[in-house]
Amino acid sequence: MKYIGTQNFDHDQQPRVGVLVTNLGTPEAPQKKQLRAYLKQFLSDPRVVEIPRLVWWFILNGIILNIRPARSAAAYRTVWTEQGSPLLIHTRAQAEALQTSLGNTFGDQVIVDFAMRYGAPSISATVQGMLDRGVRKLLVLPLYPQYSGSTTASTFDALADDFTRRRWLPELRFVTHYHDHKAYIAALAHSIEAYRNEHGSADKLVFSYHGVPQRYLEEGDPYHCECLKTSRLVAEELGLAEGSYLTTFQSRFGREPWLQPYTDMTLKELAAQGTQSVQIICPGFSSDCLETLEEIGIENRDYFLDAGGEKFAYIPCLNSSPEHIACLDRIITEQLGNWVD
Repeated sequence: MKYIGTQNFDHDQQPRVGVLVTNLGTPEAPQKKQLRAYLKQFLSDPRVVEIPRLVWWFILNGIILNIRPARSAAAYRTVWTEQGSPLLIHTRAQAEALQTSLGNTFGDQVIVDFAMRYGAPSISATVQGMLDRGVRKLLVLPLYPQYSGSTTASTFDALADDFTRRRWLPELRFVTHYHDHKAYIAALAHSIEAYRNEHGSADKLVFSYHGVPQRYLEEGDPYHCECLKTSRLVAEELGLAEGSYLTTFQSRFGREPWLQPYTDMTLKELAAQGTQSVQIICPGFSSDCLETLEEIGIENRDYFLDAGGEKFAYIPCLNSSPEHIACLDRIITEQLGNWVD
């Protein structure tokens, strides 16, 4: 096996510290062909779908990849912009803002870049670029506030797989979660408060997180508990009355039970029970994407209004807001510790 190295390596190159922020990923275009390639990579990850590989291969290649790409492409087209997918735009903006913020503190000691777990820019390509620029110590921050095996651990898997093929390995620090970090809670609370100051409050505030199968919780995955803690801490920060907010889970897939209550069913029930207005925020997503803009902002809005609700509002993700960048800067700086002056 030939290990990956750096061509024309300069042993006198100034060593630097790298900060790699990662997110889930996005197709290259909102078209069936690109969606099929993206979904094949995503759904082939055993962290994402824990079904015996042979069984899942026939389901994925025989059914899902022949049906879902066209549907997903249509959904992506509703949120796609001239600059590309919202997730890519926001993640790039976050990395650029963090480079400026951390650069103001540490100068050229620190290099910031971003990568996607699935699709481009890939983790391997980005890591190679950082090593070529002199990175000898690497801090990886997956932009998933709440830990889950299907997101955070999958990112580590991709990084570890890349490292098995490298000639030289940087020192590594890996952030697994920040669901209860004070700066993150404060940023979420500020976002909600600012939105309500401009648009008013609602009968209910719904914290909607991406779902995972119920059995993951039963087998020890802390995701469910960390989501509930985030909601509770934000509610306490805002001084919300008990009963004025609730936590739900969206985006379930397949037939087995997923974490409950489900967002779509909850919205229908709230409207049927006489709740006139709701506001929804998605604290598990660091950037707006298909699951927030289309699934929540369009699909679930229609569920609530069609069931008799009168006013639905989606509070955007933190994206590259000053409060979010300050939060991530603080988390990163704490993790860098003695790596920087």
